[in-house]
Amino acid sequence: MKVRCTREPSGSDGSQDGLTVGQPYVVLAIEAGDYRILNDWGDPVLYTPEVFEVTDARRPADWVESIEDGEPYASPPEFHAPGFWEDYHDRKPEALRTFARYINERLGQIDAA
Repeated sequence: MKVRCTREPSGSDGSQDGLTVGQPYVVLAIEAGDYRILNDWGDPVLYTPEVFEVTDARRPADWVESIEDGEPYASPPEFHAPGFWEDYHDRKPEALRTFARYINERLGQIDAA
C-alpha cells in the first residue's frame, strides 16, 4: 500500500514529525486505522491517515488482517505477533533483525515495481 503526504502532520507532543509534504511513503502496517510508515528519519512510526492520500490501495497478499477492539489491523505476518512493535522500540535484537530483514527483502521489491 502506498500513500503520499498531503500536509504536515501535527501532534502536540511532536510525535508526528518526520514526513515531507508531497513525498510518497510505503505503509508498513495498519494499526487501529493508523498507518505505520517508515518516516524520513528511518523510524517506523504511526501516523493518522488524514495527512495522506492513498496512491495505491493494494495490500500485499500475505498481510494478516484482524479486528481488535473494533479497530482494523493489517500487517505482514512478521509484524503481526503480539508485542512485536514494543520489542522493536525496546531494541530487542530479534525484533530488530526481523524488521531489518523485512525492509531489505520487501521494500526493494516495492521500489522496483
